[in-house]
Amino acid sequence: MRPVSFDIDVLRSFVCGVESGSFAAAADKLARSTSAISAQMKKLEAQVGVPLLRKAGRGLELTHAGEQLHDYARRLLSLNDEALLAVSEASLQGWVRFGLQEDLSGFLPSVLGQFSRAHPQVNVEAQIARNAELLSRLESGALDMAVVWGEGGRRSEVIARLPMRWIGSQQQPLAWRANAAEPLPLIIFDTPCPFHNAGTEALNREGLDWRVAFTSSSLPGLVAATQAGLGYSIRTRLGLQTGTCVLDEQQHGLPELPCIALTLRYQQAERSAAIERLSRIVLQAIRLQLE
Repeated sequence: MRPVSFDIDVLRSFVCGVESGSFAAAADKLARSTSAISAQMKKLEAQVGVPLLRKAGRGLELTHAGEQLHDYARRLLSLNDEALLAVSEASLQGWVRFGLQEDLSGFLPSVLGQFSRAHPQVNVEAQIARNAELLSRLESGALDMAVVWGEGGRRSEVIARLPMRWIGSQQQPLAWRANAAEPLPLIIFDTPCPFHNAGTEALNREGLDWRVAFTSSSLPGLVAATQAGLGYSIRTRLGLQTGTCVLDEQQHGLPELPCIALTLRYQQAERSAAIERLSRIVLQAIRLQLE
């Protein structure tokens, strides 16, 4: 039997459609007609021999096979783009000014190091900062791209949507319960902070009293206070630190928290080859970390 070879162009349309939320949006981004994208999806389903998409209300969602292929397709596209850059733009040059969240500081610096060694003529200037500062620096043109919390506009890509979670100490758990006389002690960043806002809004909605037990301008400060059992903090599972754990909301009487988008935002719609290459590497590294 002759082996099936996937068409990279078709896989790119598939991934773009899934991550854009619709294949009409993918057609716009890829400068193709909607009918051309539809034909590509039919070809892809014919190749794999099983449905990749199913109707969900007015839209479409991935089947189990579609989810599997989506993961493989992202990796294949990354390798394809890496190979193209390696043979056609081996000597990438320029500057990339990149901002990232402290939640990513455990693994992304090594990714940046690998990029710098592979492209020594590209100067990478990286900054770890809080969300509001990263957004401000993007707006002012001081950064070319940044990984931030919250939905973005046209110059952005959603990396993942992650549920916010209550985080407590593994070694010094609190005895607080929803019917306790004492208000819930919170460990939070000062505002503006999307986690601060979401947590206090959820507690207020449930009529639960709370107090600020500890504030810090840095994530290590929040982690240290959480490890010590001074209160509960709010983050996602991304970058969960040793000595802390995700709490069961029902068991502790805590309100459910919303999801938050982790987004790669760009300062300009038109991007240099160096920025484009680094962005692909960053996206892949974060998504692999979340698997």
